[in-house]
Amino acid sequence: MSESKSNKHITFFNARLTSTISISLVLFILGVIALMGVLATQLSMYVKENIGFSIVLKESAKESQIKRLQKKLDTAPYVKATQFISKEDALKELEVEIGENPEDLLGFNPLKASIEVKLKADYAHPDSLQWIEKGLNKGTTAIDEIVYQKDLLKMVNDNIRRIGLILLCLAIVLMIISFALISNTIRLTAYSKRFIIHTMKLVGATPGFIRKPFILSNIVNGIIAAFVAIGMLTGCVYYLMSEIDNFYTLVSIQSLMMVYVIVLLLGITITAISSYFAVNRYIRMDRDDLYYV
Repeated sequence: MSESKSNKHITFFNARLTSTISISLVLFILGVIALMGVLATQLSMYVKENIGFSIVLKESAKESQIKRLQKKLDTAPYVKATQFISKEDALKELEVEIGENPEDLLGFNPLKASIEVKLKADYAHPDSLQWIEKGLNKGTTAIDEIVYQKDLLKMVNDNIRRIGLILLCLAIVLMIISFALISNTIRLTAYSKRFIIHTMKLVGATPGFIRKPFILSNIVNGIIAAFVAIGMLTGCVYYLMSEIDNFYTLVSIQSLMMVYVIVLLLGITITAISSYFAVNRYIRMDRDDLYYV
């Protein structure tokens, strides 16, 4: 008798372990997609914030006008950072790029002073830049021209939008597949207890009373599986940080914690919903039907 009970206990443990591992692997895949979404968002912000524009200043611009303009830019809501580049600094940069000093050839410095402006990510698109350009030209007479790469901005925004759409579609498809896989895993557990469910129904147990232990048990499984998946994700992030320079700049602690919370909530939600429908199926069945499912 004790040996029979021991075998049943081992079988139950193995079934629960298999179920937890299956759910954790599915949650790990969902966590990878969530992490990819975070990385794509951070990378797009990084790219956008490194695209800006140059304000070329007039030769007649006074130092007071330049300082006033730069101060105005520093306090503007669309500006992340500014840098003033004098004629001499611009000449040195050009000399490094082309390998010779243009002033020696021409007899004078052909370059003008400028202010390099880095935008915040929300304003890094052509429409915003046109609005910013109009506002700046109205506000001062020190500006000669405003230079920015409209085609590059459009290309960057289009590619980011396209990548975001692909990730969204992939996340939806994987969510459906994950729900189906976890539902099948939980349905197998409910299937093994279908006669116990029928017996509880015969003695007058309400559907809610019958469902409760199954749902709670599977939620616990989902939480355990979520922590296993989180451990696997942490290992992947640690590996990427050790292999890719400056990878940590793309993944902050806050964004990583957000991914972990998403994985945990998915583990609880999907297992609870799957348990509800799996147990309901056997509650509604007659005894004779239970032999043929």
